[in-house]
Amino acid sequence: MTRRLVIDPVTRIEGHGKVTIQLDEANRVAGARLHVVEFRGFEKFIQGHPYWEAPVLLQRVCGICFVSHHLAGAKALDDIVGVGHASGQQITPTAEKIRRFGHYAQQLQSHVAAYFFLTAPEMLFGVDAAPEKRNVLGLVEADPEFVRRVVALRKWGQEAIVSVLGKRMHGISSVPGGVNDHLGPEARDRLLHGADGLIGLETVIAYAQEALELFYAYHDKERALIDGFAEVPALNMCLVDEGGNVDYYHGRLRIVDKNKNVVDEFDYHDYLDKFSEATEDWSYMKFPYLKALGREAGSVRVGPLARANVTRSYEDATPLAKAALERFHDYTGGKANDMTLHTNWARAIEILHSAEQLRNLLADPDLQGSNLVRSPSKSDWTGEGVGVVEAPRGTLLHHYGADRDGKVTFANLIVATTHNNTVINRTVKAVADAFLSERELITEGMMNAVEFGIRAYDPCLSCATHAIGQMPLVVSVFDADGTLVDERLRG
Repeated sequence: MTRRLVIDPVTRIEGHGKVTIQLDEANRVAGARLHVVEFRGFEKFIQGHPYWEAPVLLQRVCGICFVSHHLAGAKALDDIVGVGHASGQQITPTAEKIRRFGHYAQQLQSHVAAYFFLTAPEMLFGVDAAPEKRNVLGLVEADPEFVRRVVALRKWGQEAIVSVLGKRMHGISSVPGGVNDHLGPEARDRLLHGADGLIGLETVIAYAQEALELFYAYHDKERALIDGFAEVPALNMCLVDEGGNVDYYHGRLRIVDKNKNVVDEFDYHDYLDKFSEATEDWSYMKFPYLKALGREAGSVRVGPLARANVTRSYEDATPLAKAALERFHDYTGGKANDMTLHTNWARAIEILHSAEQLRNLLADPDLQGSNLVRSPSKSDWTGEGVGVVEAPRGTLLHHYGADRDGKVTFANLIVATTHNNTVINRTVKAVADAFLSERELITEGMMNAVEFGIRAYDPCLSCATHAIGQMPLVVSVFDADGTLVDERLRG
């Protein structure tokens, strides 16, 4: 006989999902699942459209990580027209650096939103804090100046996106073979020095350092909770450059194990030869895994924690982030870090890393270059392309096909949260094991602890589902006969 606890929907995430936890007769956790409960159709919608529309239309999968979708799609188009890396060519230096600049800007603003708005309430108030306090309004009441700095930091990232993508959301800059504009000197100087209510880049870097200090303070205060919250095993995967360090825009896919041994490394165009996807009847989200290792041993973690585990070191041109990453590595004695809440540590490091990368690019005269597009010839056409980037949440793949009339024949998107599906489910199980009480099944702290574990991954279920309006939380426990034995409501 078992009981079933349901958290539906999970809150403070992007998209719509629910959690079920199976309990045995002694109220021990027998199993736990994250369900993605709504269906998407973007891969079907795009079929029949002109191929050049794909990055513009498919980025509408998400209103947060749209730059990543835009760039993954743009890289796939480069392949299709025959000027991408698959054909041994590449776009112009100005075009690639413009794309990279937009990508770093998005990572900055996306990580800031996830870190401060979605997870900071627990850092500052505790997992067991009252719901009316544990939110953005609670942050404003507790420290309005802190929230002003966060808003200013995210605003800078948004303005940097506008400067090269053309819009605050769902940009229009990338075209097959390059980009349609450069970064003008006036826009560059405004981002560097600040103007019209915008902070300057040195202030951005200072605020980014505050994000790290927030985690360090939280860790010092709640070390036992953070380190022991949910330590779950998984392989780690991200794009790397020739030195084996993370490259958010391009590279080879590297997978490492707990000891940071390289399990596999390959050209991302070979992804579909390396990975398979399992399905379950209780979720619309698939479960990717390495074919060679099987579903359980071959599941991977992606995103900030995985990238920190794979990356040996950052470049000397980002000294603050490089020192922070060294501290991160030292904490686990050089082994990969499986502690779920340390994802927030890695995310704070990446905020700082992105800010330093943006400073370096703003000093690069190539951003003002005029050679924007590498024009293909008709003989270069391949009709198929794969684009992979490191989105804020992890590895993102777009795979398109197009016929000779230029119409899209198929599209496949594998998003970061899909890669993390298995490890998120493992996290839910670990948190439920730790927080469920045999005397009182449902507590506010338990409900939020389950969500807090999921939010560490900043899952973008909107890349697989849509949600509208405020999400309440209903937790119900049923006995084996289906009788309701306990229920709590929030919102």
